[in-house]
Parts: sequence; C-alpha cells; structure tokens
Amino acid sequence: MEIQFLENKSILLTGAAGFLAKVVIEKIIRVQPNVKKLYLLLRAEDSSSALHRFNTEVMEKELFKVVREKYGAKLNSFMEEKVCVLSGDITCDWLGLKTSILEELFEKLDFVINLAATTDFDERYDIALRVNTIGAANVLSFSKKCRKLRMLLHVSTAYVCRENEGLILETPINEIEGVDIEEENQIIQQNLQQLQAHAASHNHITSVMRDLGLQRAKKYGWPNTYTFTKAMGEMVLGRFKENIPLVIIRPTMVTSTLKHPFPGWTEGVRTIDSFIVGFGTGRLTCYPGDPQSILDMIPADMVVNAMIASMSSHVDKTTRLIFHVGSSSSNPAPYHQVRDNIVRFFTEQPWFRKDDTPVVVRRPTQLPTRVAARIYMELLYFIPIRILGIVNAASFRYFDRIYLDLSKKANFLLRLVDLFSPYVFFTKIFDDTNAEKLRNAAKETSGDIENEILNFDPRSINWDDYLMHTHIPGLVKYCFRR
Repeated sequence: MEIQFLENKSILLTGAAGFLAKVVIEKIIRVQPNVKKLYLLLRAEDSSSALHRFNTEVMEKELFKVVREKYGAKLNSFMEEKVCVLSGDITCDWLGLKTSILEELFEKLDFVINLAATTDFDERYDIALRVNTIGAANVLSFSKKCRKLRMLLHVSTAYVCRENEGLILETPINEIEGVDIEEENQIIQQNLQQLQAHAASHNHITSVMRDLGLQRAKKYGWPNTYTFTKAMGEMVLGRFKENIPLVIIRPTMVTSTLKHPFPGWTEGVRTIDSFIVGFGTGRLTCYPGDPQSILDMIPADMVVNAMIASMSSHVDKTTRLIFHVGSSSSNPAPYHQVRDNIVRFFTEQPWFRKDDTPVVVRRPTQLPTRVAARIYMELLYFIPIRILGIVNAASFRYFDRIYLDLSKKANFLLRLVDLFSPYVFFTKIFDDTNAEKLRNAAKETSGDIENEILNFDPRSINWDDYLMHTHIPGLVKYCFRR
C-alpha cells in the first residue's frame, strides 16, 4: 500500500545514519516507491565518503532486508534514481553544503526532517549545544530558504519538560527563564580557552565539558545535558520560526520495532535498555526505581508512523504543532511489570559468557528511592572498595583483579542511577491529546491497510508480549556482545 501524499515529493533528512533515521528511510523506500527524491545528510569529508558511510552504516543493516527482498536486483537502480546522499553538517551555516547543491534543494524540497542530534545524556556541553541547539537553528535558517517548503518536521524528546511532575502537556517552549544561548556559548568558549591555555589533554577537556553540561542543565532544572540542549533547540525554533510550517515530534523512550519492517530491530543501548543489558550480563543485581512508576516506552516504528501521519495531516499550516508520542497516558507500563519480564526472560533464556557458561540471574534487589539506591551502593560497593583498596596496596596489588571488577560494577551502577534516575523514578504522565487527534484523523482519511501501516496507537501494544517476545530478544540479538 502506498502513502499517496509522499508521491512525487522531495524530502531532506538530516542525521541519516542515526537509529530513528534508518527506520524512516526504510519506511519511505518500502511503502512509497514513487517518492521523488530522498536527500540524506551525513557528516563526512566529501560526497564519496558520505556515500560509503551510507552504504556501510545504513543500507547494510538487517533492517533493510525486506527492502532488499522487495526490490531484488532493481534495488541499486532504484536507489540511484531516488536517493541522493549529501556530505554536510547541521552545525555549519547552510548545513555545510556547496552552493550548487543548495540551489537545487532550495528549489525542489517539499519537506525537511531534522533527526540530527547527539543523544548521549552526558555529552560534552560544547558538542551538545552545537548539535542540538545551534544545529536546530541552522536547519530552520536553511528551511526558510526553501521556496516551496510544506513543513519542517523536528524530532525532539518528551523529556524537554524538565523534572516537573504530574501531567505534561503538549505545549511549546517559548522561553526558558534565565537562559541565554549566546551566554551559554560564551561560558563554553571561556572554559575551552582556559583548558587550552593550560595544555589540557583531550580526555581532561572531555571530562570538564561533560561536567559543565550537567552543571548548567541542573542549574535550570533539567536532569542532563541532552534534554537541556534539546529544550534550547525547541526554544530557538519557536522564537524564530516566523511563517514556516513547523511540527515537533516528542517521543518518549524509543525502543525496538513493534511490527515493521519486522519485530525487534534495534540499534544501540538506550535508557531502559541499559538495565536490561546490565541485568542479563550479570553486572546488575539491583533495580533502582520506584516499582509503581511508569516507564514511558514507544517502539521506533510507531514514532516513524506518527512522523509520517503528521506530515500528511498538517502540511502548509503555519501554526506550531507538538505531538507527544509515548504510552504513559494511553497504555502505561508500570516499572514492576517491565522488571518482572526482564527477570523472567533471562531466567528462561540466560545469556552465555565467553567461556560458554550461563549467567545465572536472581530476582534483583529493588531500590524504590534515590536515597535507597545511594545507601545500597555505599554498603555493597563503596565501603568494601575502600577497604579492599587499602588491603590491595598493602599486599602489593595481590587483589587487583577483584578490586577492579568490583570498581567496574560500582561505576556501572553509579552511572545508571545518576543518568537514568529521572526515568526510573518516573512521576510524569505525558499528555497525548494532540497525538490522539492525529490518530483519529488518520483513521478517518485512510483505509484499513494504510491504518495498519501507519499505526502509532500505544493501546495496541501488549507489554508482556512485546517485552518477552520482541524487545528483549531484539536487544539480545543486536546489542549484546560476548
């Protein structure tokens, strides 16, 4: 079934090598072969390097196996006709593109989809601000030059809401009290100049820039650098959008594909996946988080379906529209339900170590508050590590292996608690009124087959079945390493 509105349309997609971008590319190629042109922006030294990167980092993924089966020997000619890979960078003016390419894009583009982002929670502040905030401004400036642009679709995150509690509405970020982006950039540059003046090493600069990002984020009420810089990116878009048709998609925790092109495809380890990997490989014996809290998860293909539905329903509208794409409002998944499925899966299907011995898992200790997590780490790890460090030094490092192993486990748990506390001690519900209206509108204007292809209704997800038979097996297949 073809999605009619994408027929004969030209689309620019930034961040084309990213996880969600791959799912978008695959979807369009698979369901709408009559798209006019897909322009894909990747960071690379030149066009040949960009094409090589696209072929190796995107098209060779198993995600595209259905596309390869569908087109067969015709795939190469189809890709040459429909796909144009561009070497560029959203942190540069005009996306770092050559003048000749710019003129073509300004003339032909119907849609711009901004998926370029750095999603590390504790990314260097200079990098995160440059990509997530200044990059968004650059994409907006570029979009304003596109003569027949019908929409700029910007993918953000639901967690731009700071650490507020209760019901989080689908409202725009117009201003952030006390935050001046130019001032933030100046603070970064001052710190970098001081570090360079003292000939600081690359690792030291990285550490300082990471700490700076977390400090600035927490000062203004965000849990990490990622959500803070994404919020500033939204602020820039809202402040300078003028008459540009703008839609902002705010997904929650994005997980593996539910159905399309097949169940369970994923890439990388994000948020709750860190706990699954840690528990399944034996590095995590506890679960920080309130068991009654809600883990707001949404499969990647549903996020992409929401993106395409919003493109279809809201072209040419100059108002700014925001959609939460998540599950906490319509089909909440309690943390204890997710935890129990993780335990059950690895009890029934244990992970095997390099020496082919199974990792035996036991029901983890639940740490329902941040205080409980800190006390647990202190008693189980940090006090023994301090004692063992003294003994190890006195015995000429005889206990080095035990000491290092315990330190690694402690640091792993500490990182999980620090970075993911806002998500596992979850007190928010993301309102999805706008998304529900979008779902209803899509159902009214589409046939049954197209509704299935573009389904993003979280009420259709059975969490027990999805976790046991789709998400965790997919994570084991694509992300676990022996």
